[in-house]
Amino acid sequence: MDATATVTPFSTLIRTASHEQHTEAETSTFMSDLLGGRLGVDAYTRYTEQLWFVYRALEEAAEALRNDPVAGPFIQSELMRSTELERDLAHLRGADWREGLEPLPATAAYAARVAECARTWPAGYIAHHYTRYLGDLSGGQIIRDKAEKTWGFERKGDGVRFYVFEQITNPAAFKRGYRELLDGVNADDLEKQRIIEECKRAFALNTAVFRELGEVFPLSA
Repeated sequence: MDATATVTPFSTLIRTASHEQHTEAETSTFMSDLLGGRLGVDAYTRYTEQLWFVYRALEEAAEALRNDPVAGPFIQSELMRSTELERDLAHLRGADWREGLEPLPATAAYAARVAECARTWPAGYIAHHYTRYLGDLSGGQIIRDKAEKTWGFERKGDGVRFYVFEQITNPAAFKRGYRELLDGVNADDLEKQRIIEECKRAFALNTAVFRELGEVFPLSA
């Protein structure tokens, strides 16, 4: 029997191994309330602010990693979100949106971990890259649709540009290509297992942000 025939692709391993954490993040009380239309636009704005801190950490590191043998293939300009987030924040908070902008403690911890991986462990950076960008291309579209309907944003316009990947005309094909990159990642089995563990950690960090946002925006009984 050909041993390679039974080898599970790494993209499948990473998805199945992090499924529980992924579900926990998606079904957090805050996200359920936000998507259920039970919170105001101020909660959506605060969530968008937190995203900006995380994506700034992801994308400030991207250029330095572009030629890295492990992380380099994943650095793709069509994924970059910071500019779109800044347009959304200008729409949501006004031209002086940076004034008084503070990350929640969980957000600061999340962004710091992303920056640490980018600086010291490019394979770990991939775990954060994967959990964020593939999530945005998939479940992020549900958030965009709900936001447009709940708070009246123009379709794919200011306020929801973060979720609009204008340079990716075929998201399904792009995601297939991304999974192929994961399958061919320049890492041995031990390192792949470490990437999976970091992926779980990324979801946990994200869930902690949702938890703190839920404390800031509790639904009155």
